[in-house]
Amino acid sequence: MALFAREALLPGVRLREVFGWAMYDFANSGYTTVVITAVFAAYFVGGVADGAPWATLAWTSGLSLSYLIVMLTMPGLGAWADRVAGKKRMLMWVTAGCVISTAALAAVGPGQVAWGLLILVLSNTFFSYGESLTASFLPELSKPQFMGRVSGWGWALGYIGGMLTLGICLAYVLSAQARGETGSQFVPVTMLITAVVYGAAACMTFVWLKERAVPRPDAPVLGVLDSLRGLKKTFQEARAYKDFIQLLACSVAYQGGVAVAITLAAIYAEQVIGFQPQETMVLIFVLNIAAFAGAFVFGYAQDRMGHKLALSLTLLGWILTCVIAALSSTKEVFWWAAAIAGVCMGSSQSSGRAMAALMVPPGRTGEFFGLWTFAVRLASILGPLSYGLITWLSGGNQRIAIGATSLLFVAGLALLMPVNMARGQRMATGQAD
Repeated sequence: MALFAREALLPGVRLREVFGWAMYDFANSGYTTVVITAVFAAYFVGGVADGAPWATLAWTSGLSLSYLIVMLTMPGLGAWADRVAGKKRMLMWVTAGCVISTAALAAVGPGQVAWGLLILVLSNTFFSYGESLTASFLPELSKPQFMGRVSGWGWALGYIGGMLTLGICLAYVLSAQARGETGSQFVPVTMLITAVVYGAAACMTFVWLKERAVPRPDAPVLGVLDSLRGLKKTFQEARAYKDFIQLLACSVAYQGGVAVAITLAAIYAEQVIGFQPQETMVLIFVLNIAAFAGAFVFGYAQDRMGHKLALSLTLLGWILTCVIAALSSTKEVFWWAAAIAGVCMGSSQSSGRAMAALMVPPGRTGEFFGLWTFAVRLASILGPLSYGLITWLSGGNQRIAIGATSLLFVAGLALLMPVNMARGQRMATGQAD
């Protein structure tokens, strides 16, 4: 099969449409790379909060609040989108919200902690909505046996988008530093760059991606305020799909560790290892190259070796990453941890999304991916928040915190073992176990 073969796609789906879908990963990856990982995170702790002992906890608490909002509302919104066939419309609205609020981060200066946290919560909430909605299109585009590689196409293109956005920002930062500018002067411009790239690239998604769902006007519509009841109902119904539920439990554990890497890599590099801002940006840039390779190569490999084995291998890699990072005392050693983390990040994210898509019942993609988002966002609360609490309680010792993060991947590996992919797929299609 060719590298980008039509045989991997469902009948009627064109490669151009899949490219448009993957371009959303390209678009939104700049947000996670620049805002959450490489630039604004470290700037918030060291610049906005002036390196206060509570700064890391404040950062993780802000992110946790945004994930809590998404957890409580996305299942209901996903169910509504399925009923009215409005996933694409909703995706457009939340994208606009994230682009605008990302640009608003440019107005956050030293000492403006409350303002910075407010805009962070808004932007990350909109980003998370978009991430869930775009994932729910995958079962409508790819044949089940090729979801690994199609998911990998999106993640790989996403890392290219993250590298492009970060590369533009890095070039600007280096020129600004050459002019003697400080972080409070060049960080706001990087937020504007990120917002522009996000909005421009997402337009390609809106042009080419089709809304393939069929409206169900007779079905009741869940409003946002009904999300809690909708979530409970969806979860009760999803319990019949025991392998999907087992995968959700696994994702809560290991995605918590991934969230730590995404949200705290720059903070750890600068506060513990001694990286300078431009060095951190180069580090994250290289990490994205490794993540691109991991997502793309493992996207194909997991279709051959099996999604479960592929995810297991990446979780072992994550455990090794945490151990190296906790013990590293030089930049050179930490570079190794970052490289391994990059490969594992791309492959674990791609594998998890593909596994979930294979076990989602047809016609309920938005609703079940709302549950998937609930699990991932719960992990995004537990992982970084526990890291922030451990750091605060240990008097700022982030080595203990990163070492403890390895336990999340150990738990994820243990919870993954009972998952039976073949049984999960049979149950999703209504076949008897």
